[in-house]
Amino acid sequence: MTSHLRGILCMLAAVATFALMDTGMKLLAAHYPATQVAALRGLASWPFIVVWVLLAGGPRQLIQVRWPLHLLRGVLAVAMLAAFAFALKQLPLAEAYALFFVAPLLITALAVPLLGEHVGWRRWCAIGVGLFGTVVILRPTGQGMLSLSGLAVLGAALAYAISAISVRLLGKTDTTQAMVFWMLTLLSVFATLLAWPEWRSVRGADAWLLAGVGASGAIGQYAVTEAFRDTPASLVAPLEYTALIWALGLDWLLWRTFPDAVTLLGAAIIVASGLYLIRRQSHVS
Repeated sequence: MTSHLRGILCMLAAVATFALMDTGMKLLAAHYPATQVAALRGLASWPFIVVWVLLAGGPRQLIQVRWPLHLLRGVLAVAMLAAFAFALKQLPLAEAYALFFVAPLLITALAVPLLGEHVGWRRWCAIGVGLFGTVVILRPTGQGMLSLSGLAVLGAALAYAISAISVRLLGKTDTTQAMVFWMLTLLSVFATLLAWPEWRSVRGADAWLLAGVGASGAIGQYAVTEAFRDTPASLVAPLEYTALIWALGLDWLLWRTFPDAVTLLGAAIIVASGLYLIRRQSHVS
């Protein structure tokens, strides 16, 4: 139970810091291509992670690692962040988060075949209800599903879900420092290579944004890695839904926007299913 509580607290901290990071990315996305925003996110966090690695175990822990899974996480990180940055150009933060809420449902479902975790029929029903909430957000007419921004968020959610599962696998052999370091390093390298043909000079006025994105991204990455490392994915994944609280507040504070009733209804359905998943997990643990 102590391990589970630590995982829950780590996930809540990760959600809060990632909300601040995503706010910075949304502001940057107005001036730079999506792949460059992904690269800047990784590069801004990289110095913080290097210092942390040097203070917590040294560089030796970075060598003997499971390279195929790290390379997979690097590719997934580029896909997730570039797709999400692209979507943030058009979507308010709360609406993007409401669509991204499908990720915890995917993680819980993927934990069965990939991690061997048991998910009973009641939790499968909750996953189905949550997916229905996603359809509500996308609109029954299909208008939301057909938008490039909506599809980009769904693609980012799938990449995130697979990456989260890989953390549980890597956690059996590799240190948290190695997982965070190689994810950010490979993200920075791969995204920079993709963005280089259209790279734009970084404006001096954006230096404070980059510093904020770097610090919050580094803290969030450490926290989410720790959350999934020792805690069942089906327990901590639904806590992603607390991001909606942050998104609603930040959207209103910075852009004076608020989601419509249909989006809030769909988000409420997904949140309810996530809370039920947490309740069921507490009974079977």
